[in-house]
Amino acid sequence: MPAAKLLLVEDDPSLAELLEFRFQNEGYDVRSTPDGDEALILAAEDVPDLVILDWMIEGTSGIEVCRRLRRDKATAHVPIIMLTARENEDDRIRGLETGADDYVTKPFSPRELLARVAAVMRRIRPVLAGEMVEVGDISLDPVAHKVERRSRILQLGPTEYRLLKFFMESPGRVFSRGQLLDGVWGTDSDIELRTVDVHIRRLRKAIEMDGARDPIRTVRSAGYSMEAV
Repeated sequence: MPAAKLLLVEDDPSLAELLEFRFQNEGYDVRSTPDGDEALILAAEDVPDLVILDWMIEGTSGIEVCRRLRRDKATAHVPIIMLTARENEDDRIRGLETGADDYVTKPFSPRELLARVAAVMRRIRPVLAGEMVEVGDISLDPVAHKVERRSRILQLGPTEYRLLKFFMESPGRVFSRGQLLDGVWGTDSDIELRTVDVHIRRLRKAIEMDGARDPIRTVRSAGYSMEAV
């Protein structure tokens, strides 16, 4: 399996050098930049498997880089771990609401960051490799475009399949309707937000099964997530 591509965006030279060294030793293919504008260019040129993103960087801020990566269909699915010296709870919430998957406050242990990145990569690697993905009692074969639940093949329309795959790539993460729209339909889509609710209902109906819980969770005023049940 090819090395995971990691984009490191950090403007502290000593920290960037340390992290680049540690991740390369773990087998990651690391590209590094201290600049938010260059980070967006690098991500567009060669989509990374994961982004480690400092909040306070040169050029475009980390929070804006995160926002733009989430808006771009090509990078909307890429996990983002934010690094920051901001300890305020509101700042952490803002980072997560913008689209970050995890949030690490400085100072931190490089071992902890390595462990968090490894945990994310274990989750997304099956999708990248075209292998079977499982969340709870639902399995998805991205090569055969086949979905099973408790050994029964489910019949999903193409949009519901893409929506389910998007959820299964990030189990437990809450997506707003806008994020789902961008990630599943694309940023150039003219589909209205309420259309997302229609397809969520169709997906729920397609995967429902007697005696099984609904894995799609509605989060009031936030959006939807998929949980292992």
